[in-house]
Amino acid sequence: MNVILLGGGETVETIYFLARLFVRRGYGVTIVDPDPAEAQMLSRRVKATVLVGDGSDPVVLEEAGARQADLVLSLTPQDPDNLVACQVAQKLYGVPRTLALVNDPENEEVFRRLGITEVFSSTQVIGSLIEGRTVYDEITQLFPADEGRLYVTEVVLDGDAPVTGKALQELELPGGSLIVAIIRDGHVVVPGGQDRLQVADRLIAIAHPEQHEDLLRALAGEEA
Repeated sequence: MNVILLGGGETVETIYFLARLFVRRGYGVTIVDPDPAEAQMLSRRVKATVLVGDGSDPVVLEEAGARQADLVLSLTPQDPDNLVACQVAQKLYGVPRTLALVNDPENEEVFRRLGITEVFSSTQVIGSLIEGRTVYDEITQLFPADEGRLYVTEVVLDGDAPVTGKALQELELPGGSLIVAIIRDGHVVVPGGQDRLQVADRLIAIAHPEQHEDLLRALAGEEA
């Protein structure tokens, strides 16, 4: 895999650690940093091709090998630069996968509408980590899936959960949600309609973001 990393300034250390990780995995890595001093430092610390330049400049991207790249990862501190770099990589050079850092989470939807294949916000990631373990120990947000269009959640049933003792076919779950696995006594049960839920069952459920809260209330009760 050939990867191009764009960044510098506030993100230079992140660029370094990612480059080191990718090199260890055997990827071809090219780094583009606008700061000559940073570029020199990176070239000494990691076995990657390092260029000085603006990663949103088509000429610089081509020099970095965009025509052969499998992934362009833009991590500059400026959202417009990340957006333009990924758009140029996709539309001009046909890079199949682009990933952009969104410093302002309010820009995330704009990036998606403009066709950036993958978008992440450090603010949202940190918030998800903080909120992943809720004040209710029985609910854990595991991870987003399908580029954030699905949530995967684990719910541990107690005696007060409204679904405890019920068969799956009796449950009234919101549309767009599904229980995909039951973990019981250390074993994974593929759920069927006749399966009756028990205390201490760990349910792995998926839902669209707009149904997520309704799903938690249906499984764990109104307080969740």
